[in-house]
Order: sequence, then C-alpha cells, then structure tokens
Amino acid sequence: MDLRTALQTGFSQLRDGGVNAPKLTAEVLLCHTLSKEHIFLLTHPEDLIASFEMAQYDRALRERVSGKPTQYITGKQEFWGREFKVSPAVLIPRPESEHLIETTLALARNRSAPRLFHHADLPALTVAKRRRILDIGTGSGALAVTLALELNTRVIATDISADALAVARGNALRMRAPCSLVQCDLGAPFGNNSFDFIVCNPPYIATETIQTLQREVRDYEPRLALDGGSDGLDFYRRLIPEAARLLRLGGRLILEIGADQGESVPELLVRPWRDVNLAQDLAGRSRVVSAQRWG
Repeated sequence: MDLRTALQTGFSQLRDGGVNAPKLTAEVLLCHTLSKEHIFLLTHPEDLIASFEMAQYDRALRERVSGKPTQYITGKQEFWGREFKVSPAVLIPRPESEHLIETTLALARNRSAPRLFHHADLPALTVAKRRRILDIGTGSGALAVTLALELNTRVIATDISADALAVARGNALRMRAPCSLVQCDLGAPFGNNSFDFIVCNPPYIATETIQTLQREVRDYEPRLALDGGSDGLDFYRRLIPEAARLLRLGGRLILEIGADQGESVPELLVRPWRDVNLAQDLAGRSRVVSAQRWG
C-alpha cells in the first residue's frame, strides 16, 4: 500500500469513527508511525508503507477511534513553540495555558525593582537575578520549562505525582531548562517569603461537570488534574493561602481559571492580595487571574 492510500484509509476510518479533524489526525498519526515530517507525505505519496508500519498505523487509528487523544498516542504536544513529551500521567498542555505564560512574562519583565524589592539603588540586572519562580502542579513541566527558558532563570516546580514529575524532568533535561523538580503537596517544603512569582494551572472543573466533557478528556486525562471539587474552586481555596505564605512582599500569583470563573476566583483574593487583574483569551473569556501579595 502506498502512502496516499494509507492516508485515505486512515481518513475514512477516523471519519466513520466520529473523530474531529480526521484528515489532519490521519496525517499526524502516519507521520508519527513513519517518524517523518508532514512534508514527506506531500512529496512521497507513492512510497510504499511496510507491513509492520501499516500494522502500527492501524493500531494508532484504532486507539484514536476508541477515544485516546492523539497526543497520548504520539507522546508529544506543542506548547509555546516547543515540543513537549506527554503521557497519560499528565494533562495535555493547551493553548489556553499560553495566556498564563504571556501574563507572567509581562509581569516579570516590566515590574519595578523598588516596588517589589525596595532596593531602588540596585540595577535591573541584579534584581532579575534574584527572581524566584514556583510552578505548583507542574504536570508535563510546560509552564516551568517555558518560563525558565524565556526568562533565563531557574524555576522550581512541584507536583504530588511522581509519574508526572518524571515526564516534567524528561522535558526539562531534553530542553536544557534550569528547573528543580520536587514531589510534594503545593509548596509544603518551602519557607515563608521564598518566591517572587507563583504560577499554577490548577484543577478547576466542577466534579459533576467532568462527566459531560469530551471522552478524550473524561476517560483519558488524569482526574487529579481536572477535578476541582463540587464548585471547581477547591484547589484555589487551598492554594491562595499557601501562596500568600510563600510569596515575598510584592510577589505575584498568576493562576489559570475556567472560562466561567472570572468572578468566583477573584472573590477569593482578599487581603493580603491587591491589584487583582483578569486576562482574557481572543474570544473575550477570562483565562488568567493575577494578584499581588501586599501586607
């Protein structure tokens, strides 16, 4: 069978199985099977596919039709222009989380040294070197690795799951990102006033809503990274006081939120928090809330 026919077979199988974007998915899975770039399919449509490769491709197609996410089949997902390894132990990085990166980078690059550190006489470069960032619930490490590389600074990342940390560690090592990974609940091992920034993409989906999610999410992604309790706010209620303990005076907390949590999460950010701001996605939905610890 040539590649053109293999693609058509995959497309038909995925389409009939109700998979979204069946043509693109067939191409991605075939490229993964062959360990080739997409351009190879366009320039070599008449190349023959070996029988063992066709068996692997067919298995990948069946897994996708059964509901398994493409990213868990290929073991990778792009985030912020970089390829991250993923497994069923971690949440698949999503474009929505890039808004959290955007917000953090803007705050980290534009903050004033006197306001955050009360050292007006220190040059900006010296202050930048003192930056300490904590990523709580790192999962694949997408946030920690991206911030470490974009800001050229060490990021500490925590997760309660050893399997998730193994994925994050692999991503950090492969990309040579200066990240320290710690297995713990929230930021338990760290002392008071230890960080300048805390970022987190917490579980924020209400428990009863999980059953209404796409099967790819509901049946395959880790429940621990999804379930936010009866109202989706359980993790925020635990995290926000912990962040107030961990952040230095003037430090920033940056959180991803659900599209319907633009009011409920900010309401939790009372004293010692101020300067509470929301960032929206391109559709105008609230996706990120940031706040400054003060007092």
